[in-house]
Amino acid sequence: MKEVGGSDPFPLVIETPTEIYEYVSSLLDWWHADGYCQQRFAQLPSESRTDELVSLGQNLLSHRLQNTIWLNNEEVFQRKPKQRRIHSASILMFRNKTDTKFVKVLADFPPMAAVSACAHVQWDPTATEISTVFSYAVPAFINEFQLRGFVDEDGFVRFAIILHGHHSPYLPVFRTDGRWHHFCVTWQQSNGTWVLYADGKQRAAAAGLAPSQAIDGHGTFIIGQDQDSLGGTFKEKESFSGNLTGLEVWRKVLSQEQVEKVRSCVSIKEGLIFGWMSDILEVEASVQQATVHLTCPGPVEECRVFKVTHGSHAYGSCSQLLPFVCRYRKDLYFQLKKTQSEPVPLFIARVNAQANVTVIPENIFQADVQGVNISAAADFLGVVERVLSEAEPPPLDASSLLGVFQLLKEVSDVEVEEPGQLATLEELGQHYVEITGRILEEKNAEDWSEIKPIIGGPMTVVKNVDKMASSLHQLLSPDRWKVTFRSKNIGIEVRRAELGTERAGSGASLVLSQHWDQLDAIEVPAEEVERLRVRGLHQIILTNTWYSYGALQRLLASSSAVFKDAAVSDGGRRHLSTQVGTSIISSSLVSDYEEVSTSVQYRLRHRVQALPDQLVEPVCAFWNFSRSPEGAGGWSTKGCSVSSSQEELTTCACNHTTNFAVLLQVYEVQRSLQEESTLKTLTFVGCGVSFCALIVTFVLFLAVGVPKSERTTVHKNLIFALAAAEALLMFSELAKINQGICFAVTAFLHLFFMAAFAWMLVEGLLLWSKVVAVNMSEDRRMRFYYVTGWGLPVVIVGVTLATSFNKYVADNHCWLNVQTEVIWAFVGPVLFVLTVNTFVLFRVVMVTVSSARRRSRMLTPNSSLEKQIGVQIWATTKPILVLLPVLGLTWVCGILVHLSITWAYIFILLNSLQGLYIFLVYAIYNSEVRNAIQRMREKKKALSFTNCSHPINYLSSPRNTSWEMARFNPTTPENTTCSTEKDTAAKSKGNFSAKIPRSVSSVMSPEKPAVQLTAFKSSGL
Repeated sequence: MKEVGGSDPFPLVIETPTEIYEYVSSLLDWWHADGYCQQRFAQLPSESRTDELVSLGQNLLSHRLQNTIWLNNEEVFQRKPKQRRIHSASILMFRNKTDTKFVKVLADFPPMAAVSACAHVQWDPTATEISTVFSYAVPAFINEFQLRGFVDEDGFVRFAIILHGHHSPYLPVFRTDGRWHHFCVTWQQSNGTWVLYADGKQRAAAAGLAPSQAIDGHGTFIIGQDQDSLGGTFKEKESFSGNLTGLEVWRKVLSQEQVEKVRSCVSIKEGLIFGWMSDILEVEASVQQATVHLTCPGPVEECRVFKVTHGSHAYGSCSQLLPFVCRYRKDLYFQLKKTQSEPVPLFIARVNAQANVTVIPENIFQADVQGVNISAAADFLGVVERVLSEAEPPPLDASSLLGVFQLLKEVSDVEVEEPGQLATLEELGQHYVEITGRILEEKNAEDWSEIKPIIGGPMTVVKNVDKMASSLHQLLSPDRWKVTFRSKNIGIEVRRAELGTERAGSGASLVLSQHWDQLDAIEVPAEEVERLRVRGLHQIILTNTWYSYGALQRLLASSSAVFKDAAVSDGGRRHLSTQVGTSIISSSLVSDYEEVSTSVQYRLRHRVQALPDQLVEPVCAFWNFSRSPEGAGGWSTKGCSVSSSQEELTTCACNHTTNFAVLLQVYEVQRSLQEESTLKTLTFVGCGVSFCALIVTFVLFLAVGVPKSERTTVHKNLIFALAAAEALLMFSELAKINQGICFAVTAFLHLFFMAAFAWMLVEGLLLWSKVVAVNMSEDRRMRFYYVTGWGLPVVIVGVTLATSFNKYVADNHCWLNVQTEVIWAFVGPVLFVLTVNTFVLFRVVMVTVSSARRRSRMLTPNSSLEKQIGVQIWATTKPILVLLPVLGLTWVCGILVHLSITWAYIFILLNSLQGLYIFLVYAIYNSEVRNAIQRMREKKKALSFTNCSHPINYLSSPRNTSWEMARFNPTTPENTTCSTEKDTAAKSKGNFSAKIPRSVSSVMSPEKPAVQLTAFKSSGL
């Protein structure tokens, strides 16, 4: 490392080969430190870069900087909500002390060996006498469980607990400042331990309070009064005066961490007896009810820190104040520095002049460390919107665009700290949407391209909008269930949904947001709503955003290039481009301030019209921000699929929520519809003929008694695999109607085609074993062949399914997904088989030609040159014609399909009729099959003659049977009658020994099949 900055240690800038580190001495909590770095397009150092951290620590120590610094917690905090949140609460108002105002909890309390009770309370500072917050009485004991308090002379509220009539001391818990405070009280029978919490902190604790027995069940719980009798007899001087909300009771002791979560508006379900719900409260008529906005502070989090002195990692409270270091990409840092020397853009100067304050810094490194509050943010955005809305606004160049982007990014992180700021939040949201919509206009596309290396592209604007939208749910209230913000190019909708009001199985969509286009919509299916309800969710917050097509299409043109390699180009079409063809729409669901994962369906209208010679194919996709290290992201199709598609509309289904769009892959059509129809018809007819021919061949091999050998066994396995594959292929179109059946058909198609090619490979290996001496027994060879022919395909298909289950099947037909790497699970093995078998065929042709040349010289040494050439040509042609169908070499034509429609016809004819070719060569013209059929016919005639000539007991003698068979005349027609056969036998009597026909001799002594170079005995070629 080397120091880039001057002698002044603050700020200290350190350079490495790839990064720049800037030390910031200002003390900030983790959230503000992280925001400061992100505002400058940098990040906090990452603990995963150990070597860099060690070197950074040494440099800091060399400058006598021994502080602990913040580290990046991206994996933990990228999904964390903001520190403070506003929520609506229904409160009970007890004005003045009376003996009539009370609220009864209509819950059945079980016996409790431990108890915790928490609530938000706003204490009346004028009520100095003892007040009963709540009391729990049972028939056996009126003062079973109580919480009482009063205001002391120092202005503190002091609480005391009563258990079984035993009283704890009054101890101070919080000041009577008129604000809302959160309290919790816990007690357990074991040792009688009790604890008082206020605003998340433990204020008092002791042991020995009524440890003798548990709290009895089935009692009466009253809010605001002390019960002198069961459920009644209230006293004015002991009543409560103030406001209360959020009371909850558990039959367990909450830990301090759980108390902090409850204070932060996180619901804890385990052990909950009573939750704050108005429908199980009996409210006395004089008790007023109202709705207020309360602030929920964020939970106490721990963040990663780097101890410079020790060179080690540790955890620390995220709220502590520490110095920090921002890490820049080296090229980015110097690009930002370069902008300092440029003149101040006119747009930035106009904005700052109208605001009379620095809204957009002239230098990106001069931004305020602490950021802005919500009021200032609303004012700043208001000024920017006014300048953008001028009749002749100053030009929005790249530097100005970067400044506006920086401001929007900073504003998206502002927090609402007080309920009174909600009106400002709504104003801020409208300004934010208007400005974002204007800077995303198409006329700014070139400027976006210029600053893309710095910010990562326009989708980072979408990311900031999502962050801003996540704060807008605070505007919802019991009387306001939806808020909407609109501009020309952007829309945001936030709504609250009560899951308990949806009827299970009604089919109604939970979300159906038809924004600024009648066709664009996104929804959560009814079955997903039911699933959320089953999970125990009662209320969720939905945030939907919409970005017009014109706003982002040109800006994202280069981002869709990731699909170019995955697009299909074949003989029928050639891939031209992939582009964003619709608006961008998104949806997110939050419950109890935690994001809920669910499936969604969305439909978007196409904005790209295809030319007459072009084909547009939709692809459902979402923007994945984690696709690149810099966070720019890219389009991904994982978990998304096309449900239906029309000429101008596509409906998609995704198993998650994020920013969605439909990408349109544009192809140049190289075949007409008539040509495509002809090719499909040829494929179906050819496969049908081939399938029938293969079945007949398979039956012939089994029925006519072809001598068993390696060759016939391999033939039968190849025929079976190929027949099964072609049968599935013919009817695969019918399986598209059912997703499960289509998946199964695809898997079996993959398996049987792989098996067919594996047995084609075995055919080549068998042929090689006949050409080259191989020291392997026939049994061992067959075991190897079966492992290759069936075991290898099973492994390939199994591994493919295990690793690519969700992207295995294509969207529009039952075959492998050619838009992913899954297709290589078929193409790769096929190319390997074709390569091996091509080499085998070449070797066989060489041996055959050499053998034919030698035989020709020996038998006809004086033959003419023309005759010798003819013999060699036939010796070359014959093995090629015989071996092509079983070696699968006709599939090589598939490589040439994209060149011409002629090659497509040749490819389909050769391969769809592969079965017919096998039938002709290895059944009709196969000498083994023909001899077997001839032997079967002769044996049938011999048995027919014998049965008609002699009694059964005479035929039982082997000697007599041989005698009569020797007298059989093979020239007798099959339909000869028994009398004719007897006459023929009588005429030949006495001369039988010299008349044994050649065909009968072949039946009695079958010849052993000779081994040929081609390993196949075919005749007639």
